[in-house]
Amino acid sequence: MFKIGCHLSASKGFTAMGKEALKLEANTFQFFTRNPRGSKAKAIDEKDVEKFLQLAKDHDFPVILAHAPYTLNACSKDERTREFALETMADDLIRMEYVPGNLYNFHPGSHVGQGVETGITQIAAQLNTVLKPEQTTTVLLETMAGKGTEIGRTFEELREILDRVALNDKMGVCLDTCHVYDGGYDIVNDLDGVLTEFDRIIGLSRLKAIHLNDSMNPIGSHKDRHQKIGQGSLGLEAITRIINHPALRDLPFYLETPNDLPGYGEEIALLKRQRQE
Repeated sequence: MFKIGCHLSASKGFTAMGKEALKLEANTFQFFTRNPRGSKAKAIDEKDVEKFLQLAKDHDFPVILAHAPYTLNACSKDERTREFALETMADDLIRMEYVPGNLYNFHPGSHVGQGVETGITQIAAQLNTVLKPEQTTTVLLETMAGKGTEIGRTFEELREILDRVALNDKMGVCLDTCHVYDGGYDIVNDLDGVLTEFDRIIGLSRLKAIHLNDSMNPIGSHKDRHQKIGQGSLGLEAITRIINHPALRDLPFYLETPNDLPGYGEEIALLKRQRQE
């Protein structure tokens, strides 16, 4: 099964997102757990959740991916910002258990001049506080482009975080194609080499999802500017290799391209044509 979806608005609830995904001929989707630039989360509607779980079962949705707000920074220099990150993630993971067995992705954070070592220590400390043995949600560290003081530009930084998390069986990685390319990994000309390096440092078994985005910028730019599929510096040929690669093809792919819903529908149709079954 080609697991393909896009980012949808959670404002109308889970069932509405599921129906929207089906209209786009997707079988999964990503959503923000709350306002991506704020802190407020919409109350869980248990009846809506029940309807969605039945819809997902009826239409073979394999998995969905929740995304933490951009304001979550577990390694901020500001103590209150770190407290907000802890409170937000803890609340999000409680809420995710209404839709058990799914994925929760977050940007590791920016150390804001404290240094990478301090940042990694603070991120791991937060995860060690919020992760619970009984949770069914897998928490994903996202690969980052490395703009500013972002942590997660290199596979080594992600591995260091994972190594410090006690319940690391609850952890995984989401690879963003724009981010890794902007971060300096040549997935256009050496996809096999990049995946071999990922496997050596982190382990491909940790890779749980792909953010499938083209990039507006060249390799190593550290810019993090997503582009529509086939219209950026990765190009359709490289993206086609990504969705068909033996190590990646069974993972869920999520589009975060600069698109409206019809544009996402066109990209999903395009990618299905490029998929080799």
